[in-house]
Amino acid sequence: MAENSIPASSRVSPLSGRPNLNHGNGRLSRSVFLLLLVAGLLFAGINLFSDVEDAGTPVTSYTPFLLLGLALVIALGFEFVNGFHDTANAVATVIYTHSLSPGTAVVWSGLCNFLGVLLSSGVVAFGIISLLPVELILQAGSGNGFAMVYALLCSAIIWNLGTWYLGLPSSSSHTLIGSIIGVGVANALLHGRSGTSGVDWDQALKVGYALLLSPAVGFVCAALLLLVMKALVRNRALYQAPDRAEPPPAWIRGLLILTCTGVSFAHGSNDGQKGMGLIMLILVGTMPMAYALNRSLPPEQIPRVVALTQVTERQLLAIHPAPSAMPAPRDVLTEYVRTTQNLPQVVPALALLLGDIGDQIRQYGSVENIPAAAVTNTRNNMYLASETIKHLQSAKIALPEETARNLTAVKRELDSATRFIPMWVKVAVAIALGLGTMVGWRRIVITVGERIGKTHLTYAQGASAELVAMATIGAADAFGLPVSTTHVLSSGVAGTMAANRSGLQLATLRNLALAWVLTLPISVLLSGLLYALFIHL
Repeated sequence: MAENSIPASSRVSPLSGRPNLNHGNGRLSRSVFLLLLVAGLLFAGINLFSDVEDAGTPVTSYTPFLLLGLALVIALGFEFVNGFHDTANAVATVIYTHSLSPGTAVVWSGLCNFLGVLLSSGVVAFGIISLLPVELILQAGSGNGFAMVYALLCSAIIWNLGTWYLGLPSSSSHTLIGSIIGVGVANALLHGRSGTSGVDWDQALKVGYALLLSPAVGFVCAALLLLVMKALVRNRALYQAPDRAEPPPAWIRGLLILTCTGVSFAHGSNDGQKGMGLIMLILVGTMPMAYALNRSLPPEQIPRVVALTQVTERQLLAIHPAPSAMPAPRDVLTEYVRTTQNLPQVVPALALLLGDIGDQIRQYGSVENIPAAAVTNTRNNMYLASETIKHLQSAKIALPEETARNLTAVKRELDSATRFIPMWVKVAVAIALGLGTMVGWRRIVITVGERIGKTHLTYAQGASAELVAMATIGAADAFGLPVSTTHVLSSGVAGTMAANRSGLQLATLRNLALAWVLTLPISVLLSGLLYALFIHL
């Protein structure tokens, strides 16, 4: 399919308001693109080797660096594809209302995506990671761990590129979640367990509800907002399609640019974190001495962690004493996090594991002094304890108030040691996402701007859809939930078309719905097959 292929009947001449999308990238823009790409790779490489050198990791083989380099290229490739696949939705409204020229809109959106990634909290990143099978997270540096990362990223890239080629605004978030579920199911089946046991379904349902409800929120709220605007703002020009390539009135143009800015920033803040979480998993597996634990923790935090773990251990054992013949605490908790089946030995196992963590930290005095051979084990114990506490809190296990408060404090300290994102990772992801915004955006822009409704997008419709998308994605980011920029914005445009009685192109909506329905099963199947293939290579 040609990039700008549109049925002849739906083509509109430039004089009737259709923007000119056929300008190619100039020599200057290509030079800037290559400069930023090279600068980003150099920045990431220099900081990576600096971190490894500061950690004192002896380099005995370059194989981990090769595996790390390949995994980073794939992870950043996912974010690059995510940029031109998803962010086109953010610029469609300002382009089709002539608020910004296509070139300016794309560059501005790329910059806002860049800033959104840099200023993101990281909550969404680790929410995505918690969907993965816990045994694979604890073995991130093994062959199975690499197979997991390669499989889910490759399947997400393949589906994103396929839907982009067809001009369908499919969701990168939806694709990545399906890929993660596919890896979890395949891992369980390959180990002789039920496929349903390979995924944290509580977390998956929480994410699924966000992905399912966000398009409905976009459609309904954008439609309602447009109706409210019609009732309160009686400027008829706002509700009519522009009849020539002229910018809208200053205040509505400012609003449209503001909402484009907000959607692009929110997209970077939310979607950029998915790549960050996977990159951190890769770094932990390949370079544990440098990245398994947060080496920037202040020294005064160590005695606090030791005291908290010791006090909490005593409190938990006083409530649930450890039985005489109990399996290894780590085995008990790994099974609990995987199945969420609360057996009597879970609480005493957590107590004993917290005691071990406290002893390890007290023995070495600081994170930097933990020897290379013990770093991965300490990090896995911390991660497992934190996940166990999260599941116990979700299950609302009855505990004394002080004990519950101490568990929350312990989890916060453990998370600060294991859930961190170095600045260079944020910069690398931000550059990949921002550069991706500048490439291949035309296909999705045309679909959103011309193929959802039967009439040209009006100023008020663009503002309504963008305002709702900005608010929805921003709220999801605050709650640590991944949502789809694509689904929210395209459904918002459809909602405004319905409210405006402009008519909807049912063929496009059918294709969008088909892509939405097929994304999950295809990405699950594809990632599962790739995982089964990669672990045998």
